[in-house]
Amino acid sequence: MAREVEKKAVFDTDSAKEVVKELRASFVAGKTKSYEWRVAQLKALLKMTEENEPQIAAALRDDLSKPELESYIYEIAMLKNSCRLALKEMKRWIMPEKAKTSLTTFPSSAEIVSEPLGVVLVISAWNYPFLLSLDPVVGAIAAGNAVVLKPSEIAPATASLLAKLVANYLDSSCIKVVEGAVSETSALLEKKWDKIFYTGNGRVARIVMAAAAKHLTPVVLELGGKSPVIVDSGINLQVATRRIIAGKWGCNNGQACISPDYIITTKDYAPKLLDSFKRELEQFYGKNPLESKDLSRIVNSNHFARLSKLLDEDKVSGKIVHGGERDKNNLKIAPTILLDVPLDSLIMNEEIFGPLLPIIMVDKVEDSFDVINSSGTKPLAAYLFTNKEKLKEKFVATVSAGGLVVNDTTVHLAEHTLPFGGVGDSGMGAYHGKFSFDAFSHKKAVLYRGFACDAFVRYPPYTRRKLRLLQALLGGSLLSIIRALLGWS
Repeated sequence: MAREVEKKAVFDTDSAKEVVKELRASFVAGKTKSYEWRVAQLKALLKMTEENEPQIAAALRDDLSKPELESYIYEIAMLKNSCRLALKEMKRWIMPEKAKTSLTTFPSSAEIVSEPLGVVLVISAWNYPFLLSLDPVVGAIAAGNAVVLKPSEIAPATASLLAKLVANYLDSSCIKVVEGAVSETSALLEKKWDKIFYTGNGRVARIVMAAAAKHLTPVVLELGGKSPVIVDSGINLQVATRRIIAGKWGCNNGQACISPDYIITTKDYAPKLLDSFKRELEQFYGKNPLESKDLSRIVNSNHFARLSKLLDEDKVSGKIVHGGERDKNNLKIAPTILLDVPLDSLIMNEEIFGPLLPIIMVDKVEDSFDVINSSGTKPLAAYLFTNKEKLKEKFVATVSAGGLVVNDTTVHLAEHTLPFGGVGDSGMGAYHGKFSFDAFSHKKAVLYRGFACDAFVRYPPYTRRKLRLLQALLGGSLLSIIRALLGWS
């Protein structure tokens, strides 16, 4: 008996049209707007995560060889925290916000009402494929939207699991997952959305933004950049080194948008810093880090080749002072430190997004700001290690980045009271906590008036007296209003 092979249905522009049509019908019917529906979906998302932690960790292991501890802390636990925060705070978030009114509209009252945008598209990234897929969805649901999630095809195990779990746990008439690659994403981008939330690189972000512009669709772009670390002398060097390692190699082996991209320190302090890195890296990952179970692998052969090209450039290959070992078959690259690489090298002119860490040397630590600002781009994050208050102040005042951290790396991501997002080439818009709710909400201005105190000066025929009174009203001065009513010039 011949075996029948079931082919997966092709997702094209017609398919995308039907998905948008179904979700828009649900939204127009008001299904997503009720507080009860939002609570039910967030509870279901939390339950989905809690009941499937082993499967989620296994998928992340398949896609990235991600250590279980990293999977739990940086993906599973962070999503659960987002769900719990939204469930706790959402009633307060959706309450209208009172606004002051002026003499111009007296007597009146005003408020700002947060209303859902409609049907939104979330396109996520491969490096944290569970968290970066569902964290924006938490905000979209809390704000009352219908959602289509397009997970990254570069993390296929996680994408497949997301499609299965979302269909089983959430309301499929309002929340859907579309799997696929470029053609499926292109089909989705052809349609009109009420917002597009994209996490990824600048090249694809330009495609997303161009597609959105055709429909005047607003976008949030969560991108990346070369996040610098300034290391001053006179600090607790062991703690600083460990925190840099945790933010670099302890975050998906450098494959994270806010991972330290390069270090700037003084020529005098660089040898001490390098020695500290060597000691701590060996303690964390052993003498042969390619065999360590605590390091993620490079996601695929294309990215492995890209990183190898950065290392093999003539002006860079001789600058490796630690690591550099590679295992092409298993897509592993050891933690690698490079000292005094030229600023015009490839590795210093694109986001590394991997386990390579160049160290740039300057004469004075204050010169670090010139190195950062002369790059012409604004990073997603920037880090400073120092005990000097004036240097901290100058860092905050001088460096423009999505976020800054003093004496640590990457931990600002965990604070829901801080917006997470880029500036310039590192992105636009922000999310996390209430900022996620706001990202998927329209702030609607509402003014209430009665029929009393109808201002005759608004209506023709216009006279000099009416003009003076209107000028006084719009100026907001009670004395001027009294003078105008009395006819005094």
